[in-house]
Amino acid sequence: MKKIYFTRHGETFWNVENKICGATDIGLTDRGHEQAVELGKHIKDLIDAKKIHIDEIVASPLSRAYDTAQHIADVTGIPIRADERLREQNFGKYEGTPRNGEVFKLDKRNFVNSYEGGESMLRLAQRIYNLLDELAQDDKIYLLVAHNGIVRCVNSYFNDMTNEDYGNFGIKNCELVEYEL
Repeated sequence: MKKIYFTRHGETFWNVENKICGATDIGLTDRGHEQAVELGKHIKDLIDAKKIHIDEIVASPLSRAYDTAQHIADVTGIPIRADERLREQNFGKYEGTPRNGEVFKLDKRNFVNSYEGGESMLRLAQRIYNLLDELAQDDKIYLLVAHNGIVRCVNSYFNDMTNEDYGNFGIKNCELVEYEL
C-alpha cells in the first residue's frame, strides 16, 4: 500500500506569539530549527530500521516549511523539491492576528467565502487534492512538509470530517503523520 507522510514545519516566531502565519513568510525560531533536525534524525532512524521508506520530500516554498524540509534532507539524504501548491492558505485579514480568536475559529468552518484579501477553503482544497491525486499516480513514497492549514486539507482528503472537525484539526510542529492511499 502506498503511503504519504506529512509533517508541519518547526516552531516559528509567530507560533510563539500565538499569531496566524498563513501566507506571510515567517521564519523558524532556534527551537524550530532544532525540532527539524531532531525530526530528520528520527526519520533517518526509522528508515535505517526499515520501518518506513521515503523517496522524496515535497515542501511548501515558504521559508519555515522549506527550511524544515532542508534540515530533514540534510540529515537523511532524501531529495527535496518545493511545490507552490503546498503554500499555506492565505488567511487575508486574519494574518498576524491571534490564532485562538473566536471569529477566526468560526470562519475556518466557512469553506466557500474567501477571507478578506485571502483564499477560500474550497480553493485550497482544489490545489491540495490536485497535488495528492498527482502524487498517487506513481510508486514513490513522499514526505510533505508544509503547514497546519495544509494538514487539515490533507487529512480531509483521507478521512471524512465534519466542518467542526476540520476547523479544529491540527498537528504539532514537526509531528510526523502517515496516510495510506
